[in-house]
Amino acid sequence: MRITRFVATASLAACTHAPAATTTAAASPPAARDTMVTVPGGRIFVRAYGTGDAPAIVAIHGGPGGTSCRMTPLAALARDGRRVILYDQLGSGRSERPTDTTLWRLPRFVQEIDSIRAALGLRKVVVAGFSWGGTVALEYALERPRHGVRAVVLGSPLLSTPRWQADADTLVMGLPPAVRRAIAVADSTGDYDTPAFAAAMDSFAVRHGARTRAAPAPECATVTSNRTIYRHMWGPSEFRSTGTLRTYDREPRLGELRVPVLLLGGEFDEARPPTLARFRRQIPGAELVVIPGAAHALLRDAPDRVTAAIADFLARRVR
Repeated sequence: MRITRFVATASLAACTHAPAATTTAAASPPAARDTMVTVPGGRIFVRAYGTGDAPAIVAIHGGPGGTSCRMTPLAALARDGRRVILYDQLGSGRSERPTDTTLWRLPRFVQEIDSIRAALGLRKVVVAGFSWGGTVALEYALERPRHGVRAVVLGSPLLSTPRWQADADTLVMGLPPAVRRAIAVADSTGDYDTPAFAAAMDSFAVRHGARTRAAPAPECATVTSNRTIYRHMWGPSEFRSTGTLRTYDREPRLGELRVPVLLLGGEFDEARPPTLARFRRQIPGAELVVIPGAAHALLRDAPDRVTAAIADFLARRVR
């Protein structure tokens, strides 16, 4: 299959094809250098690949409360003088785990990138966020427009909670009747800890979360996420936000972006391609790559396609 790229300008929308996956992801990544970086609230785990002065890719994992250990395919982009930075956000993965819930605020997660850049001396960056990481990447680009951000990559991003929930409603309507009933019961009772709802989540996940059964990742063997942060910021249900992100909406500000932007999504993504196309139309000069056969976990379903699309975008748009 091929990756379809949609490129929008002020006056036209062109449809072309991105190159097929190359050996980008297949090549052995450079050696990693690990460090702990002090951020507001504690210390976080940071892994850096590569050397050089080209704009470094700061990759931001999903969640909230997820980890970066499955983002290692992006390390293959550490070439031609470009560094790739992976990190676990405070509270999850290999980072410290404070229990102060006042730390779980979007502006504080944005400040983590400032701390990483200061510690590693990153003058120019490409912020690349996936899922909730896209929220952080967008916020960083909006709040730090003149701080060396050369481009933004938004993979299956949460950019608007109202749009995300509308997409979830659409996808739930395509589930089997018994699954829809279990979700409706949980929504009406507020009890999301039942076996029926867990089974419904599994049914949704195999369709729209990850369509590839991933082999165990050795680097993830002892790395755990933090469900407490997820529940605090999003809520107990994937389909309905009741946490601090329930009113989050940056769609009205997308037109403020003035750097190259690449949107990535899967054919079966929770972040539905029509919604990503809607976002793309609002961002000057933005590009959209929809990967056939993939769902929300892009780096699990199509790591080579993802890295090839990003490499192509960087080669054409970022200096």
